This record gives sequence, C-alpha cells and structure tokens, in this order.
Amino acid sequence: MQNSAEAPQKKQNKHFWGFPFSHFSYFFIWATVYGYLTLWMEQVGHLNGTESGLVFSMMAGISLLFQPVFGVLSDKLLFKKNLILTISVVAIFIGPYFQWLFVPLMHINAGLVAIVTGTFLSFILNGGVSVIEQYVQRASLANGFEYSHSRLGGSAAGIVASLVAGRLFLWKPDSIFWACTAAAIVLTFLLLFSDKVNLENAAAAGDTSNSLDWKTVTSVFKIKNLWILAIFYMGASAIFDVFDQQFIIFFKTFFDTAAQGTLVYSYMTSGQTVIEFILMFPMPWIINKIGARNGLIIYGFLTCIRILGSALSPTWGWVVFFRLIAGLEMPLLLTSIMKYIAGAFDIRLYATVYALASNFAKQISVFIFSSVAGKLYDVIGYQHTYVLMGIMVFAITLFAAFTLKKEDPVQAGEIEADKGKESEIEGSKE
Repeated sequence: MQNSAEAPQKKQNKHFWGFPFSHFSYFFIWATVYGYLTLWMEQVGHLNGTESGLVFSMMAGISLLFQPVFGVLSDKLLFKKNLILTISVVAIFIGPYFQWLFVPLMHINAGLVAIVTGTFLSFILNGGVSVIEQYVQRASLANGFEYSHSRLGGSAAGIVASLVAGRLFLWKPDSIFWACTAAAIVLTFLLLFSDKVNLENAAAAGDTSNSLDWKTVTSVFKIKNLWILAIFYMGASAIFDVFDQQFIIFFKTFFDTAAQGTLVYSYMTSGQTVIEFILMFPMPWIINKIGARNGLIIYGFLTCIRILGSALSPTWGWVVFFRLIAGLEMPLLLTSIMKYIAGAFDIRLYATVYALASNFAKQISVFIFSSVAGKLYDVIGYQHTYVLMGIMVFAITLFAAFTLKKEDPVQAGEIEADKGKESEIEGSKE
C-alpha cells in the first residue's frame, strides 16, 4: 500500500463536466436494460422465469472472462481510451440485436440465445462497468473532483430512463433498445471529444505506465482483505442485483393489469433515482465522516432490510416504501467502495482490485444465484425466495463487519494529509 503520508494531493478542479455526461449516457443504457429486459423477454421473447434467469446467469458467467482481463488492461492503459471506446461502440448495436436477432435465435434454441445475449450484454454492462467506473474514478483523482459528483450523471440517467423507458416500452417494446443505441452514440462522441484528464497530475491516480508488472498484479491475490471484500460483495451486492432482476414481475402481481403495474413501477423507480441523485451531493462528505468501511457495512444491512421488507409487504404501497431505500443504498455503496479500494489497497492496482473484488466475485455469485433464484421463483414463489436472500445478506454483512480491514483515511481522500499527520502526532503523544 502506498504510504499515506506520501499520498498525492488533489490539484485544482479541472476538466469536470464531460464525465457526468459520460456517466449519464452509459448508465442510461444500464438502467434501461436492467429495468426492462426481464419484462421484454417475458412479453416479446416469451421466456419463462427459468429461461430469463438463465440469460442473466450467462451475462454474469461470461463476464467472469472479461473482468479480470479488463481490470489488468485498465491498470495498464490508465487514461488511454482503447478499451472504453470499444465498449461504447459495441453498445451501439444493442438496438439492432434485440430488434432483429434475439427472437430468431430464440426460435432456434433457448440456450443459444442465452449464450449470445449473455456474451453481448456482459461485454457492455457486467464486464464493461468496471472499465467505465475506474476510468472516471482515476480521472477524479487526477482532475481534483469527487467521483460521486460525476456519478450524479448516472443517477440522473436512472431518473430519465425510468420515466422515458417505461413509456417507450408501453408504446413499442423494441424502442427501449434503440434508445440505448442512441445513448451509446452520445457516449462514444463524449469519450472522443469531451472527457479530458489532467495528465500532469496522473501520479495522483496511480500512474502505472512503467511500474506495473505481472508480479505486482498477481501479488493482489495474497491479500486477505481482498478475499473478505470479495465475500462481502458476493453475499450483499450480488444478491442486490439478483433481487432486482425479476423484481418488476413480482411487483406486477399487486395490480389488476400488467400495464398499471408497469406504469407504477416507472414512477417508483423514478422516485428511487431522485433520492439517489439528491444523496449523491452530500454522500462524499458523509463517507468522509463515518469512513468508507462503515459505509459498506451500513449498505449491507440496508439491503437486508429492503429485501426482507419487500418479501413481507402486504400491499404495493409497502413494496414502494422498501424499494425507495435503494435510493440511499446506491450512493452509500458507490461512494464507499471507490474510497475504500483507494484507501485499503495499492492504488496502482485500483482497477484490478475493483474488477476482482467488486465485479468478478460479485458476478460469480450472480451467475450462481440468477438461475437458482429463477427456479425458486417458479417453485416456491417470490416472497419465500426473498426471505432466503435477506437472511443470506444479513449473515454475510455481519461477517464483514467483524473482519473487513479499515482503510487509510488519507489515501482514501477522507481527510487531508496534513490532518492525518496531526492525528498521528496526537496519537503518539497519548
């Protein structure tokens, strides 16, 4: 780990505004696909719960091939845009794929469509998200702005996607994917012409151009804290994703018509993302006060409460209430994990750690539980499946609360270096 006393200091804020718009474009695609893919596969693709779960499992499973490679490549490329541009260009083909290829492939074989769709979407989303996130995080370190303030663009995208995509789906289901294509085109142009990095301050982001070799990369596997963080993600964040995959189907059971349920779902997710958007402003300050590790633990327990609360809800109003908790969960997780990895690991390996602990390990869990959850939905129902999920999240979060290492607050950017030195001096006097 880099010595906290030698941690580079942020320079004056520079080149900020392109990054929130890039976040907006990418997470509009993310929110649209994850918000409505299950519903589209049910109504247009005519897949059942097990088959839909298989698609999500393949997305998670195939991304296991992408994420370690993407992590190492990102650490080596640093601010070069080769990989991130490839992801944005591939995303342009979302509209054509679902319009013209998905259903014909489904007519051939359900397993084939799961493999092709899983490979395609995992490259863009499950595998690609770590590339997008770590690129902006490192840009925030070099340019001197808070990552969460750029991530506001992603929260705004969630609001817009929930409002627009729901109506587009009711109008013409395939149109949601063409909206993703349009967003991918915008993202590509932003990456090419707008997103700029203060390269003279690249050291603040862990400049790996000359210092990163294979031995350094593989040394990360010897770190006990990496495995604890991975277990936490496998048991908390992964279940969060699995829970949300077919949540819209569960939510519609509270309504007389599917259209009514879809419309209320659109308003509910809009409310959630509005809360998320608002909380992104103060969240860096909150995490700086309570610590990134504590933020992760709070996130885990909130996830448990939301899942169990949804399972036990007697009416759709209660389901909405517990769903809105997610508006607090995401700012907590996104801000905490970025600061935690920066403060608890060698910053040169930032993307590798992020890809392995936060994405690779999570997708192993998603790969396993997506198919299992899809089968359980068909066999024991949503409520009982959610209760099992909630218990699992609680147990894993409790484990992490006692074992996850505390981050270096200076290296994490929670306090300034001079204040960190003052604290060390005061501690030594005591």
